[in-house]
Amino acid sequence: MNFLAHFHLAWPDPGLVAGALEGDYFKGPLRGDHSGDIEAGVRLHRAVDAYTDSHPALAALRRQFPPALRRYAGIVIDISFDHYLTRDWQRYHHRPLPEFSREVYRVLNTRQGELTPGAQRMAHRLQEHDILNCYHRWDAVTSTAERIGSRLRRGNALAGLAPQLHPLRPAMAQAFVDFYPDLRDFAADFRRQLNQSASADSKQRGPRIAPPPETH
Repeated sequence: MNFLAHFHLAWPDPGLVAGALEGDYFKGPLRGDHSGDIEAGVRLHRAVDAYTDSHPALAALRRQFPPALRRYAGIVIDISFDHYLTRDWQRYHHRPLPEFSREVYRVLNTRQGELTPGAQRMAHRLQEHDILNCYHRWDAVTSTAERIGSRLRRGNALAGLAPQLHPLRPAMAQAFVDFYPDLRDFAADFRRQLNQSASADSKQRGPRIAPPPETH
């Protein structure tokens, strides 16, 4: 999943929110390099990504991509789902997206000293460009994917993406509707497991993780 969805699934716990970003940059085993709540956020990030990759609705969607794009379908789908989450935001969260985004940026500012340099740079970029509020435009999906493609070693396979994606947009929109409620349920269950583990561990270094918010 992309930034907005990860932050949404981590909300409202500050450590999980910071870990939602750190999960893109910290690789390898978790061995106490971070506070307990940020490590929990990284675990949640990894679990969300693994669940997403294995979900049948997304496997079926990836098969609809043209063969030349199928290898990169996961990148495109992740970014497009932030678009669909933004489009129907009020269905999934009670606070307006601009307000939610400001709170996420505030958390990242507060905890950025605990993040790896790459995550710190991205936290700054998210705020500088207000990226969490950009995905209401479909062209933000294609331009973001093309920027990622420009960093691929074998040339930019995602250049000129918009015409290739146009026929897939209805399928992507439906896949999001089918998939995201399942992902929210999975994330809520995983957070409860994290809370149980934290409660059972007397050596837990971070504060208790906030329970998942009620759905709306």
